[in-house]
Amino acid sequence: MSTDDELDPALVHHIVNTLGWKGLRPLQEAAVEPLTRGEDAVLLAPTAGGKTEAACFPLLSRMHSSRWTGTSVLYLCPLKALLNNLLPRVGTYSSWLGRSAALWHGDTTSGARKRILADRPDVLLTTPESLEAMLVSVNVDHASFFSGLRAVVVDEVHAFAGDDRGWHLLAVLERLQRVVGRPLQRVGLSATVGNPDELLTWLQGSGAGNRAGRVVAPHLETPVVHSSNSLPPGDIQLDYVGSLENAATVISTLHCGEKRLVFCESRRLVEELGSALRTRGVTTFLSHASLSLDERKRAEAAFAEARDCVIVSTSTLELGIDVGDLDRVIQIDAPSSVASFLQRIGRTGRRPGTSRNCLFLTLDEAGLLSAAGLLVQWSRGWVEPVVPPPEPRHIVAQQLLALCLQEGNVGSNLWQEWWNGLGPFGVSAEPIVRHLIAEGYLDQDGGLLFIGPEAERRFGHRHFMDLTAVFTAPPQFTVLQGRVEIGRTDPSLLTEQVAGPRRLLLAGRNWQVTYIDWRRKRCFVEPVDGGGKAKWSGAGFGQGASFRVTRAVRDVLLGTDPPVNLTRRAQGCLEEAREHFMERVHPGGTLIGREHGKADQLRWWTWAGHRANATLAATLGGIAVPGQRISDHWVRLRGDLTPADWRLARLDVMERLALPDVDVKAVRGLKFGDALPERLAEATLSIRLADLESATAALSEPVRFVGGGV
Repeated sequence: MSTDDELDPALVHHIVNTLGWKGLRPLQEAAVEPLTRGEDAVLLAPTAGGKTEAACFPLLSRMHSSRWTGTSVLYLCPLKALLNNLLPRVGTYSSWLGRSAALWHGDTTSGARKRILADRPDVLLTTPESLEAMLVSVNVDHASFFSGLRAVVVDEVHAFAGDDRGWHLLAVLERLQRVVGRPLQRVGLSATVGNPDELLTWLQGSGAGNRAGRVVAPHLETPVVHSSNSLPPGDIQLDYVGSLENAATVISTLHCGEKRLVFCESRRLVEELGSALRTRGVTTFLSHASLSLDERKRAEAAFAEARDCVIVSTSTLELGIDVGDLDRVIQIDAPSSVASFLQRIGRTGRRPGTSRNCLFLTLDEAGLLSAAGLLVQWSRGWVEPVVPPPEPRHIVAQQLLALCLQEGNVGSNLWQEWWNGLGPFGVSAEPIVRHLIAEGYLDQDGGLLFIGPEAERRFGHRHFMDLTAVFTAPPQFTVLQGRVEIGRTDPSLLTEQVAGPRRLLLAGRNWQVTYIDWRRKRCFVEPVDGGGKAKWSGAGFGQGASFRVTRAVRDVLLGTDPPVNLTRRAQGCLEEAREHFMERVHPGGTLIGREHGKADQLRWWTWAGHRANATLAATLGGIAVPGQRISDHWVRLRGDLTPADWRLARLDVMERLALPDVDVKAVRGLKFGDALPERLAEATLSIRLADLESATAALSEPVRFVGGGV
């Protein structure tokens, strides 16, 4: 092992003799030198690439050689289930050097927490939300507890960076760094992303440009046609089945005797497919966020131990949770991104002699086209860049309140220092501070800021627990069979009018509602045969395909086939789709034409993606149909628009794109949005709906008017 001199000898002994490894993997080998030197890093590898060990082995060696004491390493994950899964491994590696690891998250018992506070572990595994809860808790002396902290590992860092949890993570780390009084080494573990250098800069926060850092990704150093996750065409199959019932039939009859993981893009589809598979006699387990923790644990444990079975899941099993050796991944319709596809296909092919594989079962023409477009982009070696959402003003408001809760009071001119100049938490946050004071969220006295009565009223119950949770889920009712929690359901299923008994579909089983406790938001059920419904309200804000994937769908309609195994059914459906869209796609630009049977409006076929089209609809103002539903593919225009009108309008808006309008319901759904001035809350959501670059690209392309009457 070429890293013998850098890794602790006892650790090397156990790697060779306990794990039985002849050597380290390339990523693990390459990570040793920068991490033992204290550099920041992003370790990049496909799923199951050994990223946890690549981070732990060098940091544990450094911990031992430098005689770090107390809790010196934090290991942060986006999911509690992933932490539960990692604890045995990290605990084992730590024990080889006489060190300890412990787990702290929302499900950790009070007794376990007291033990952790009394005897600090060397490695603490937690979530950013639980870390912040420790900082604000009166039961945790955070200055003492974290006094020995030296390094932070952020697992699945790309999953954080792409949404508001990333801003929350960075802000909490800056506050923690100030508590500790020293820079913290930051190590991110990530699957393949399109912009790893930018991801590293993001992770370094206020230390970017001041601290040494590098991307460690040996698999990217050798040029390849596809990414390292690329597969021969025979390992990926694209099929068209036409309905969820047909998908259940295919899954129940193909690959019998194998362990199959099926991904769906909604909880409702997970429930309906799970029920359909059980009806066909398939041993089926389910996993999604609205199932109880015990229900998910039972399903995942049973699935890990079984052989001839299926587990149906949303993205909850996309990340590195271990469910044992998989034979096959099946995707219903298309995942939301190429990155998700790479994560999911990476769950297979881990046993010697097996290869990575994925079977796409598409339910309709739209699903087939989305899957085909995504696979075309994947085949080009493209993965989405991870881009933090702009203008996280609501997170700034939350952080200001959390800081005052943490410290008791903060100097009204000194609060910026807690974030060390980190982007949105600096001077630009002054209007937010003034608003928080004016609305009573903060009080000000003698040059100090502290928690005000409005913050007490809105967030003060349960020891300000709601203040440390960055995201709000739509209200749901807890479903119980006796005292056993099954999961949670959408309240609309309990209020809508039904003929006969009210029945739910949850955990893949049918239930009849026997009693509803409206005050405590609980409903009690008994098992029943058939008739259940599943439904959840999703935020749905800003959803839709990207510019690049939507353009790949256009390429498919123009004749490009994804380089995978297309079934005859898929080929036939693609040919019908190409015939159907013949007058709506053109390789040389975009098209404007009248829809069949709709003389009062035109459609501009931009093929620009959801956010670009939302931007274009807002920008075009008077010539766009007001209040239209935003599509990935087109923008609705006035029916009396002439080519001359179009040319004038296009020239008028090219240099002044408008931000999309925001539904008032979306503003109300923004966690901590009430702590912002209304105009800033609207502006925050509006800029997140926009894609100015892609909208400009669409406006710059040649446009053809086609069809009769135009």
